[in-house]
Amino acid sequence: MFLFLLLLLSSPSSIFSRTATAQQINSNVSLGSFLTPTNNSYWPSHSGHFAFGFYPNGEGFAIGIWFAKSQQKTITWTANRDDPPLPRDVTLILSSDGRLILQWEYGQQIPFANTSQPASSASMLDSGNFVLYDSDSRIIWQTFRAPTDTILPGQSLLAGEELVSSISNTNHTTGRFRLKMHRDGDLAMYPTQYAAGDDSLYWNTATHPAGGNVSLNLDTDGKLYLLNARGFNIRTLNDGQTVFGNPIYRLTIDPDGLFRLYSYNLDQNGTWLVAYQDNENKCLPKGLCGLNSYCIPLDQDTNCTCPPGFDFINPSQENLGCKRKSSVDDCVSTNYTILELERITWESDSDSVVRSSNKTECGDECLRDCNCEAALFDNQECKKQKLPLRFGGKNNDGETMVTLIKISNGEMGGKERPREMPTRNDSSIMIPKNNKSGLQIGILVAGATSSTFGLIILAISVALIFKHRVSIFKVLSDKANGEFVEDFNLRSFTYEELEKATNGFNERLGKGAFGTVFKGALMNGKVIAVKRLDKVASEGELEFQNEMRSIGRTQHRNLVRLLGYCHEKSNILLVYEHMSNGSLANFLFKSETKPSWKERVQIALDIARGIHYLHEECETQIIHCDINPNNILMDEHQRARISDFGLAKLLMPNQSRTLTGVRGTRGYVAPEWYKNQLITVKTDVYSFGIMFLEIICCRRSVSMDVPDDEAILAEWVYSCFKANELLKLFSAEEVAEEVDEQALQRMVCIGLWCIQEEPSLRPSMRKVILMLEGTIEIPFPPSPASFSSVV
Repeated sequence: MFLFLLLLLSSPSSIFSRTATAQQINSNVSLGSFLTPTNNSYWPSHSGHFAFGFYPNGEGFAIGIWFAKSQQKTITWTANRDDPPLPRDVTLILSSDGRLILQWEYGQQIPFANTSQPASSASMLDSGNFVLYDSDSRIIWQTFRAPTDTILPGQSLLAGEELVSSISNTNHTTGRFRLKMHRDGDLAMYPTQYAAGDDSLYWNTATHPAGGNVSLNLDTDGKLYLLNARGFNIRTLNDGQTVFGNPIYRLTIDPDGLFRLYSYNLDQNGTWLVAYQDNENKCLPKGLCGLNSYCIPLDQDTNCTCPPGFDFINPSQENLGCKRKSSVDDCVSTNYTILELERITWESDSDSVVRSSNKTECGDECLRDCNCEAALFDNQECKKQKLPLRFGGKNNDGETMVTLIKISNGEMGGKERPREMPTRNDSSIMIPKNNKSGLQIGILVAGATSSTFGLIILAISVALIFKHRVSIFKVLSDKANGEFVEDFNLRSFTYEELEKATNGFNERLGKGAFGTVFKGALMNGKVIAVKRLDKVASEGELEFQNEMRSIGRTQHRNLVRLLGYCHEKSNILLVYEHMSNGSLANFLFKSETKPSWKERVQIALDIARGIHYLHEECETQIIHCDINPNNILMDEHQRARISDFGLAKLLMPNQSRTLTGVRGTRGYVAPEWYKNQLITVKTDVYSFGIMFLEIICCRRSVSMDVPDDEAILAEWVYSCFKANELLKLFSAEEVAEEVDEQALQRMVCIGLWCIQEEPSLRPSMRKVILMLEGTIEIPFPPSPASFSSVV
C-alpha cells in the first residue's frame, strides 16, 4: 500500500528508478502507474480475459491488447502498428498530470493518447476496450475507436472506419486487405494497395441505398448486423452462432483477405474456431497474388501461378507476382505466338475493345498490334491489354473466358507441343496458337504431363532469375517496410510558443509559395520547421482545424510530417518535423558532389511513392499542384520527402506562385493549366516528369549557362533520345564511372512518358513506380510536343 501511494505522488522522471509491478490487482489504472517491456508488466481486465501492455515484436516490443486466456496471445489491437519496434528502455506512463505518454530513459517523451483534457484514471475493460476517464468518469479516449484488424462484442465499426488486415498472424504490421464501412451505408472489402473503388472491390453488402451513418455491429451472441442512423437493422450477415459452453467472439479480417467470425469457449483451454465466414472462395480477394499472376484455389490454401512466358519475381515469395521472361519490343508478328489460358479472369482497364467472332481472330488482332501484350476474349469481345495484368483468378463458371498471352517463339524452346486436346478438368488449359496459319501448334497435356512440365518451367525460372539477378518487386501495398503510419494527432500551438521556439523567427530556412519557413526547437529539444503562411483563404477556425486534421492524417514515410499548427487571428503557422539535409534542389544543384546513379533512382522512387500515396492511398485524394525540387526535402538518411502537400486548398483564389496566373512553379506547370482544362492527378505526373529528368541529369529544367539548344532540359533530352546519344547528357567522368546506357534509356523513357502534352497518355504514379522498379516493360514514347508552351 505504501508503494502504491508513493507511485501516485511520484513524478514521471522518478518512476524510472523503480521496478514495475508484474500485474495490477484490478482493472483500474491510477495516475502514476506505468508499464515497461522487460518486466512482463501489463494491465489486465477485471475478469483477466484481456490485457493491455507490451508484447514482443521483432527485435523489440509493441503495445497492444491481447486475449489472455488462450495458450498463445491473440492480439486484438495494436498501437502504431507500422512504427519500428520499441526498445527496452521505454516506459508507458499514466502521468500524475493525466497524460498517457511514452518516455525513454534519456528523457524524451511523446504522447501515446492525445486528449483535449487530462485523464483521471484508465481501465482495461472486460469487453477488450482500453479507456481513459476524466474526473467525471466519462470516457475521453478508447481503443475501440481506433480498430486495427478486429472488432469485439459491443464494438461497432462506424461509418468511415475500416479494419485492415495484418501481414501475418504473427506480424501485425498493416497488411494487404481492408474491410471498410462506407459513409453511404455499404460495407466493402478492397486490397489496401489500391484506392477504394469499383475496380478493386471484391466483396460488399450492396447496402449503400440505406444512407449515411450505418455501422457494423457484433453482439455477445455472435450476431453480425448493420444498423442505420435510426437504429434499425438493415442487414444481418449471420443468424448468430450456436456454440456450446461459454463462448466469446471476435471478428477479424485475416491476412488472406477474408473476414471471419471466431469463437472461443471460455470453459475450456482450447483454441479459436471459425464460427462464420461469408465466402469460401479463398481466391476471392483481389491482389492476393501479385501483378501478372493468378490465383488457383487448393483444398486448404491458394496457389499463385504465372502465365506462360512469365517467371516469379521471387520464387520464395510467389505472391509478389510475375515478370515476363523477355520483352515484347518489336512489331513483327511472325516472331510471336499466342498462348491461351482458359477460365482465368483479370481486371481489364483497357479502352481498346474490338469485336471478334472467335479467340483466333482476337489473338491475331493482338499479334498485329505493337501495344498489345495480352488480350481477354469473352462472348465475341476482345480486350487488348498492356502489362501488368492484375487481379488474376480462376473462374470455373466462365466457360467462354480466354486469356491470350503474346509470347516470343524463342521462349517455346523450339519444341512442338502435342496436338491432341487434353481432357478438360479443373486445371487451366494452355494452348499455343500458330501465328501464321491460325492453327494450333501444340497443347500442354493435363495430369502428370502438365505437372512434370511445370516443374521444368519452375527450375528454368529459378535459374534465369538468379543468373540475371532480377530485383525483387516491392508490392505497392508492402506495408512491412513501414511506409504507412497511423493517424497522428496534431498539437495546437500558441503564437507565443512558436515565437519563443524560433527565437523570434530569427533563423530563416527558405521561402515558398505559401510562406516563409523558420527553424526552431521545442522545449524537449526536438528540432522543428515552422511555416508562417502569408495568404490563406478566408475560413473559420473549425474549417481550418478540419483541414489540418485531414493533412495530419496523411502520413507516409516519403511525406514530411505535420506536427501541429497555430491559428490566432491573422497568425497562421504550421509546425513540421525538421529535415536536416535541406531541399532536393540544394542536393542536386548546389552540392559539391553529385549523387550517384543509384541514389538518383532511389530519390525518384521515394518521390513517386509519396505522390502515389497522395493520389490513391490516403483518405482524401490530394493533388499536390506544385511538385518541384524545392518542395522535396531530404531527411537524415538522404531519403526524399514531399512537403506542402494539401496546402493548395488553403490558397486564396487570386494567389499564385508564378506570374502566369496559375498555381505551380514556372517550368514544372502542366499544359492543361494554360488551357483551362480540368486539373487531375496527371498534373502532378507532368511536374514529376520534369523534375525526374532534373534528377537523372543533375541540372535544372531551364538553364541559361549552356548552349541555346541545351537550355530547356526536356527538349534537349528528347533530342538526345531521338538521336540515340543519351550519354551526351552526362560528363565524361560520370560516363566512365557508372552510367549504364540501357538503364539510362529506361529512365529517360519514363520521364518522356510523364511529360506528354495529352494527360491521358501520362502513366499513373502506380505505373511509374512499376516502371522504375523494372517490373513492366516501357515502350518508346512519342514526342511530348509541348516543351515550348510550358516554360
